[in-house]
Amino acid sequence: MPTKAAIVEKAKRASQVSIDETIAQDSTMLSSQLQVLFERLFSPDARKSLRRFSSTETAKLLGVTDSYVRHLAAQVESINPEKTAAGRRVFSLEEIHAMRQHLGRTKPSYLPMRRPGDHLQVIAVTNFKGGSGKTTTSIHLAQFLALRGYRVLAVDLDPQASMSAMLGYQPEFDVGENETLYGAIKYDETRRDVADIVRQTYFPGLDLIPGNLELHEFEHDTPKALADTNRDDKDMFFMRVGNALHSLEQSYDVVIIDCPPTLGFLTLSALCAATAVLITVHPQMLDVASMNQFLTMTSDLLAVVKQAGGNLDYDWMRYLVTRYEANDGPQAQIVAFLRSLFGERVLTSMMVKSTAVSDAGLSKQTIYEAGRETMHRQTYDRGVESVDNVNAEVEQLIRSAWSRT
Repeated sequence: MPTKAAIVEKAKRASQVSIDETIAQDSTMLSSQLQVLFERLFSPDARKSLRRFSSTETAKLLGVTDSYVRHLAAQVESINPEKTAAGRRVFSLEEIHAMRQHLGRTKPSYLPMRRPGDHLQVIAVTNFKGGSGKTTTSIHLAQFLALRGYRVLAVDLDPQASMSAMLGYQPEFDVGENETLYGAIKYDETRRDVADIVRQTYFPGLDLIPGNLELHEFEHDTPKALADTNRDDKDMFFMRVGNALHSLEQSYDVVIIDCPPTLGFLTLSALCAATAVLITVHPQMLDVASMNQFLTMTSDLLAVVKQAGGNLDYDWMRYLVTRYEANDGPQAQIVAFLRSLFGERVLTSMMVKSTAVSDAGLSKQTIYEAGRETMHRQTYDRGVESVDNVNAEVEQLIRSAWSRT
């Protein structure tokens, strides 16, 4: 007959669950409840749509006056603006692009797209510390450029896929097997044409290659491929992202890559595909120390990749200060410290910590998607000004790489 202690021990073991089982159970519960929540907020057939823009916003995007917007609306047949309850005209982004095309017939400077001889701009946004504003920076930059009339491709290389979710594709439900960039860069015969993976978004001028947890597979497959003595050195791991994007070169002006927050094979391949690199940094001492480790490791690994034939010639590399609080003295000191070290490689504009950006994010929107009427106007205006200034500075770097003023 078992003793009382043995019975207690047996009951204790029965009540215990191993950590892998616990995590699996929590994941299953969370996934199902997220689906319920998502369906409650958005009907199963619902798709994100982009708001319309006021005549003032339209004039700003086109670089003309309000009165000239009204003139254009009357001239271009495809434009049929809606009117608000107050009788004000509002325009879709498609209509704004139509106005831009009309203006470009007589003055090509209204059309910012690539011209013959301009190379595809591939901007890798990276840092391996979470919370640096990497994804927020990536998606706002992609949308800003689309608003300005560029043909933009956003590439979500982060397995957490926050960029994909913001652009209307839930990674757990809307992105299946071989539907991320991994499907186009994998090592076996199931590799797909990258053009089949690109998805249109609700944001005219902005397409997406979505991400999900499948991207982790590239990190597992690459060591096996490197160990294969029969591998083709012309298609090494660090060339794969670049080779995939090369086939899309004629369709886009700018590619924005949201890199994983780790320094693995995916990030290295993205860095080798890039023509420019934007490194986000939160101005806190721990974040700067972490960035120092990131830079050291990146330098060492890229030196090895360069020796193996990787292309590391960039048009530019910049540091972007994110989540900056103007009234925080220590942050101001750290920014001054970074500027003294890196000079012009630190962008002049900074991504200010803004409740307007975070409030918009609660409904899976960017500040460009949230209208001015959805929040306190001064808060909204400050947020837009900060984001616009950063993105305009990056746009100028793109235009400089194309030898344009």
